[in-house]
Amino acid sequence: MVPNLTTALTGPLLDLEKHVIAAQPAIEHWFRSRWQEHATPFYSSVDLRNAGFKLAPVDTNLFPGGFNNLNPAFLPLAVQAAQVAVEKMCTSAQRFLIIPENHTRNAFYLQNVATLAQIIRKVGITVRLGSLIPDLKEPLILDLPDGGVIKLEPVRREGNRIMVGDFNPCAVLLNNDLSAGIPDILKGLDSDQTLLPPLHAGWAVRRKSNHFRAYADLARAFAQVVGIDPWLIDPYYAVCGEVDFQAREGEECLATHVSETLERVRAKYREYGIDKEPFVIVKADAGTYGMGILTAKSADDVRDLNRKTRNKMAVVKEGLAVDKVLVQEGVYTYESLNAAVAEPVVYMIDHFVVGGFYRVHTGRGVDENLNAPGMHFVPLAFEQSCSLPDSNARPDAPANRFYTYGVLARLAALAAAVELEDTDPEFHPEVVL
Repeated sequence: MVPNLTTALTGPLLDLEKHVIAAQPAIEHWFRSRWQEHATPFYSSVDLRNAGFKLAPVDTNLFPGGFNNLNPAFLPLAVQAAQVAVEKMCTSAQRFLIIPENHTRNAFYLQNVATLAQIIRKVGITVRLGSLIPDLKEPLILDLPDGGVIKLEPVRREGNRIMVGDFNPCAVLLNNDLSAGIPDILKGLDSDQTLLPPLHAGWAVRRKSNHFRAYADLARAFAQVVGIDPWLIDPYYAVCGEVDFQAREGEECLATHVSETLERVRAKYREYGIDKEPFVIVKADAGTYGMGILTAKSADDVRDLNRKTRNKMAVVKEGLAVDKVLVQEGVYTYESLNAAVAEPVVYMIDHFVVGGFYRVHTGRGVDENLNAPGMHFVPLAFEQSCSLPDSNARPDAPANRFYTYGVLARLAALAAAVELEDTDPEFHPEVVL
């Protein structure tokens, strides 16, 4: 099942997909050469928005938490991709420790952890689950929605290595985005005990603006290969620093960036004859879970915010304070399922697309963030692979649409690789862990 693309404005997008399918050999060659230059993130997920006239990533997660939402038929793809990732890390790897988020009430997130562990185990790796929950002294058994259970064990430090019990892992795979900060127990680990992703990939250090800066550079290079306008795959953005929503500081800075970004988008809408109202998404430059986000269609929308909105924008997950925001061009989503808006989320291990799903929301509009606290969404797993385009089919046929989705997800993952290199504290001492 594939959501309908409910818009008549499909001309430029069909043209984009047509270019992508026609340029497949050049695209794959370009990606192969780029991956020779950059170290791949162990895993990632990418949120895409399909406006019918534009298709672009709007968020890239380096600690993906929805492996349970993928089509089980694609499990072999995930295992093969994980095999490649493990071999790159260490051909003799035998033991992995996965460290999930501390919250234990979200049963579907825990199902994700169990699915991730299953993938790694099928590579031929012994897997245990460690926890950073404060004051956890004994193993914690938790029930899963599918009727299974998982066991979380307290993580302990021994010298420069972390362990659970007497289990001494070769590698530690974080499924915890470190929004609450980097715990001391993870700092200064033995170089022989690989930590994936690296600490500076967590939200204690990472900034979305760094990611989209890297993505914009790559989008321009990619657009030359495919022969398209880079705007068709790249949302404009601006950064406003020194914002304090509680103290009402930085509002004019924010309003100026909103106004300027909207004007840039309007110019593109005029160029392509798009009769829609541009909008921007204002979101915290660090953080996840759809927190600290608002939609604006004019500068006035960010002036004189009421107390409730200012409180919502002031902090994100784990109480992380917001002092810098990203003003990102809003991309409409015109895919829908049974009258509910939908957006694709693509999952990757190493540089391979291993599946994806649609985030479907019954209570949100085409210009709103669908990944929001308290939302009710129905994940709809992709039925087809993102790796097998059909040049004999229409550009918007499911196989070709999914291939295009996979191409943009890989472009975003490549941007994440560049971003992590550019912020690696080993080579950039200004980056503080």
